[in-house]
Amino acid sequence: MMGKRWPLAVGFVAGLSAVWLGLATGHDAADQWSRAARWTARIGLPIFLLTYAASSLGRLWPGGLTRSLWQDRRWWGLGFAACHTVHLYALVRALDAKGEERTLASLLPGGLAYAVILALALTSSDAAMRKLRRNWKRLHSAGIHYIWLIFTLAYAGRLMNADTRPEAIYGVGLCLAALAVRIAAWRKGKRA
Repeated sequence: MMGKRWPLAVGFVAGLSAVWLGLATGHDAADQWSRAARWTARIGLPIFLLTYAASSLGRLWPGGLTRSLWQDRRWWGLGFAACHTVHLYALVRALDAKGEERTLASLLPGGLAYAVILALALTSSDAAMRKLRRNWKRLHSAGIHYIWLIFTLAYAGRLMNADTRPEAIYGVGLCLAALAVRIAAWRKGKRA
């Protein structure tokens, strides 16, 4: 079919499916687009975390599945970028439908995350790796950790609200589990 590129299609289709589900179940335009934005973020998180933890999983538990995940992490990252591009569209439509205005301070962290996602997607090629050399690794390492931080903080901000607490526990729990996997792999590498 698509060879190694299928995770890109998975991310895009998952994002579009979340939008469709939000639009199909909401009560009005604001509710529909809010659901679409929320659900695209929820489906994007596991795709992102697969990318975030792929090499660490491969180091900790070598095997066919983890090796495949590690080898295809570029495509999982591009799948996340596709899903989160759909999320951005749904988020903009939700804010527009609600008539909400956001301050620059509230838009800056997430806006920077989208700039990072774009930079990572545009440099996810062998040619970019050769051209940027060590800076490629710096960009991708700093970028993926920044996106992880934004996801973690976004979900952590919902912990105090009883209505959003289950979603917050899901998000923070997955983010911390992925970080624990990365730390464990890093420690294993230091010992070796």
